[in-house]
Formats: sequence, structure tokens, C-alpha cells
Amino acid sequence: GGVVAIAVAMLMEDTVESAMRHLQQWDPGRLNIQYNELHLKTTGASDIDISRSCVPKPIGELATEIGLLSEEVELYGQTKAKVRLSTVQRLKDQPDGKYVVVTGITPTPLGEGKSTTTIGLVQALGAHLNLNVFACVRQPSQGPTFGIKGGAAGGGYSQVIPMEEFNLHLTGDIHAITAANNLVAAAIDARMFHENTQSDKALFSRLVPSNNGVVTFSDIQIRRLKRLGIEKTDPAALTDEEKSKFVRLDIDPDTITWQIGRA
Repeated sequence: GGVVAIAVAMLMEDTVESAMRHLQQWDPGRLNIQYNELHLKTTGASDIDISRSCVPKPIGELATEIGLLSEEVELYGQTKAKVRLSTVQRLKDQPDGKYVVVTGITPTPLGEGKSTTTIGLVQALGAHLNLNVFACVRQPSQGPTFGIKGGAAGGGYSQVIPMEEFNLHLTGDIHAITAANNLVAAAIDARMFHENTQSDKALFSRLVPSNNGVVTFSDIQIRRLKRLGIEKTDPAALTDEEKSKFVRLDIDPDTITWQIGRA
């Protein structure tokens, strides 16, 4: 009986020591991120060579490591993703972290090193000090696309990868903004042309055409009339002044703004 009791006691002691070691290392708030091993290239390697030599972790795998739910992540291939704003509401009771701003006031054609410094800080705090840390950097301008400047992904081994995707297109949002801006510019240009070359009567007949002899306002046109302070729904009831206010935006060509009373 004595041998069995000693064996059980030793087993329990080992279990307790193991549990204590686990508790000492356990941090309930720490993310379980597995960092990729870095393979250094020969001296003198360019930023693009370094970027292409690194194999990025699949973004879906990273999302799981940092505690995001599958429905909160919108994937764009294997290396990019968007996080839905609903995540903020789910995590609203989590304690706030610390915020470090990296900025500069001495611009140069080649940049100042803000992105490189930002990524380097995150690498040191995360991979070396094992702290929860994220880098928040804006998407680069279109400068690299037109060869005006270098990229804005950082440099050396402190850069965002894949560098080409980050510098040029990312998720395509900038291109969508560009297309929307061009569409608005074309619409404004066409509107100014028509208002400068047509009478109020001609504009009104085109905006409110006759359909089988019946002329009616659409819902959006009625909402515009209400914004102008005109509480009428019958096109025939509008005065000449009201028709002019209705059909013209009167865009100021010098400032491209709405004139008072015509918004």
C-alpha cells in the first residue's frame, strides 16, 4: 500500500506543478498568434525582392487567431480581407488598448519612413515582446501607380506584404471612389451645359415628359419640390418661378457649389 500511495502522491505533485506552470504562462487577454519565421536574404536585396521572398499567412487563418468570427470577415483572396463594423459592437465591452501615432513633418520625395517605423514597432511589440498589437496604416495614394513616387508599404523587412497589391489596388475601393468621382464630374458638366443652352420650358418638358397625354411628377421629384418649399404635386400648378427653381441647380462654375436656395 505504501508504494502505491507514494506513486499517487508523486503523480498529483507533477499534475499540480504542470498546472502552475500553465497558469504562470496563461494570459486570458493575449491573442494566440503564430508568427511566421523570417528568412533573411543577402545584403542589398530590394524591397520588392524581400516582399516576394516572404510567404504571407492566409488571412482567414490570421482572422481566427485574433478572435474574429467567420461572418465578420469578408475575404479578398488569400492575403486581404475587410472586417465588418458589426465587430465593434460585439467587442464594445472589451477594455481599450493604447494608441501610438507615428507621424512626421519633414516630407521628402522618397517619404519619411513613417510606414517603416510603424511596421517595425508592431513587429517588435508583437513578435518579440508577445503583446497584442496591430498596425493601422492607410492605403497608399495613386502616386506609385503613375510612377510619381515609391510605395507606401514600408521597407526592408518592416513592410506590408504583398507589397504590389497593397500599393496598387488592395480591395479596389480607391478605384470605386475614382469611378464615382468621375461619374459625378460628368453629371455636373452635362447639367451645366444643358442649363446654359436650354430654356426653363425646355428643361421642364424633358424632366417631366408627357406619358399618353398625362404629365406627373415622380416620387423623387416631389421630394425635391418639398426641399425647395413647394408643396404642390400637379405639374400644371407650378408658376414660372417655381418651374425655374425646380429645373435648375444653378451650379457655380467657379466654385462648383450650390447657390443659396437651389440645393
